[in-house]
Amino acid sequence: MLLEELAYDLPESLISAYPAEDRVSARLMVVDRRSGAITHSRFASLGDFLSPGDLLVLNDSKVIPARLEGRKDSGGRATVLLVEPFDAEQGLWLALVDASKKPRLGSHIAFSDKVEATVLGDLGAGRYGLRFEHSGRFADMLEEIGAPPLPHYIERLRRVEESDRMSYQTVYATAPGSVAAPTAGLHFTRALLDELAAGGIDNVTVTLHVGLGTFRPVREAVVENHRMDGEWYTLSESAARRIRRAKAEGKRIVAVGSTSTRTLESVVACKGRAAADAGITRLFITAGYRFRAIDALVTNFHLPRSTPLAMVAALAGLDLVRRAYAEAVAEGYRFYSYGDAMLIL
Repeated sequence: MLLEELAYDLPESLISAYPAEDRVSARLMVVDRRSGAITHSRFASLGDFLSPGDLLVLNDSKVIPARLEGRKDSGGRATVLLVEPFDAEQGLWLALVDASKKPRLGSHIAFSDKVEATVLGDLGAGRYGLRFEHSGRFADMLEEIGAPPLPHYIERLRRVEESDRMSYQTVYATAPGSVAAPTAGLHFTRALLDELAAGGIDNVTVTLHVGLGTFRPVREAVVENHRMDGEWYTLSESAARRIRRAKAEGKRIVAVGSTSTRTLESVVACKGRAAADAGITRLFITAGYRFRAIDALVTNFHLPRSTPLAMVAALAGLDLVRRAYAEAVAEGYRFYSYGDAMLIL
């Protein structure tokens, strides 16, 4: 697939800076792969398009407050985005550092009168190894001085608001470790999950800690030449057992988001079926991929030329996805992380 096949025009006014006031009030586009039909609804009505016995697979990874504002020794401002821990409790992290001048090795970035980081190494492309000096638990320190790592395309990026701490987090997040939200899950409420369960549509959780690689732009002219960064995942035996049972009974596995999809497809590719597993996935799903684990997908409207869009096109077919996106633009759908949702059946 050529990268330009994943391009589309999007008015900036359709990039959502804030979530829907009520999560389930987000719009829902339902795309039927078999018939090509496109239906417009609301996320609150998700159950109308599913059947008893269908099993939702949710990613329970929790976003950490990974965005930190600090000052270098020179007094210049530095924005730090934590990317990956070497040893989180010891304060050793790989991070992106955005500053007017590159920080020197051995220099410091102060975030408060109690917290500073030493620059240990320059790894290129704005990435640095940092060692944080702090008292108490690192996670507690982050909650105090960090902010939600909103995506770069949200214009109010430097005006992260207190409400984002809840809005940029799924209601079922329990496993800290992501530096970006698994955004397809942001539309669910506890009430909706309970309503679906009462109708026979239950759910299980997997864990995939979302890294920056999920959103790293594809720069290769041929999409398949792009290499995904590794992301850590876990699938428990209890969840795997329920997935196997649903499959055996002919029920649909409905993945919520690209991260749940990549977790399940990675496990099945390795094990031959849903089974307890943990590891790092670099699976890149693009045109021609044969899905073995999932039957349907809840997703958002993704950036052009992005790896999640390539995955959606692999599932639904490029022509149908291009038509669906064109219709979403024409109908004024809200795009990206805080935007509306799509269900692919």
